[in-house]
Amino acid sequence: MPKTWTAFTTLADKDKAEALGLAIEEMDPEPMGVGVFEIEDGSGTSEVGGYFTEAPDEVALALLAAAYGAKPFVVSKVPDTDWVDKVRRELTPVAAGRFFVYGSHDADKIPEGAEPLLIEAAMAFGTGHHGTTQGCLEALDRLATEGFTGKHVADIGCGTAVLAMGAARLWPDMVIASDIDEVAVEVAEANVRANDLSDKVTCVVAAGFDNPDLHARAPYDLVFANILKQPLIDLAPDMATHIAPGGYAILSGILTWQADEVVEVYTAQGMPQLRRDTIGEWVTLTLQKKQ
Repeated sequence: MPKTWTAFTTLADKDKAEALGLAIEEMDPEPMGVGVFEIEDGSGTSEVGGYFTEAPDEVALALLAAAYGAKPFVVSKVPDTDWVDKVRRELTPVAAGRFFVYGSHDADKIPEGAEPLLIEAAMAFGTGHHGTTQGCLEALDRLATEGFTGKHVADIGCGTAVLAMGAARLWPDMVIASDIDEVAVEVAEANVRANDLSDKVTCVVAAGFDNPDLHARAPYDLVFANILKQPLIDLAPDMATHIAPGGYAILSGILTWQADEVVEVYTAQGMPQLRRDTIGEWVTLTLQKKQ
């Protein structure tokens, strides 16, 4: 397998962080990928990273850090790893309510009566092993147990579409799943096919609700959004517009200390909190739009 090096730094100025990311792309040796991410801790700090198949020029990195006011780059050599095999060995099945999330190597472990959701190790992002996804599946299971039936369901920021597939296992009507990332939508579609749910789940590329298919299916009686705090806050007005009176939202990607702010924003949109559940440091909120 090819050797890989990473180089990461942080800085407080978002514009400078993006400019630094562009500068790294011009380095020699050229990186195979560059990422600029805002750290979700309220500090406004951004992380800038490059991935290299050859050892990066550390002198050039030091000069770039100084030029853009960033901290010194931390350069690391990534060990050669068969990541799919590693995930397969370490990713044990997860039970979340009636749902059982598993890889094909654990197909013989599906409990009788469980709703199985197959996610292969190569597509392991958002499988249910993260507390946010597990929390959303448990919230879905709870609503269904209490007698709720979803006829118009959307999964916004779907990742692998595990939440959309969970809803499709329970109810007969079509579920729509969307993600802003085209690659994520391709992964979602592959998972939907692997679970024989192509006639039950439609996957589309969209930022939030910005897609004709999402508009056409509104209003929704249930919407999942397992993303991050700030995108959830930004989405609140659209969420309130697209959910029917009495409809539910299941939100996650929220750290425990962020939950009150999210609840406050959604309450102001007429969607107060019904329930708050915590797994580790992550919170899942169940909200209901006022009648």
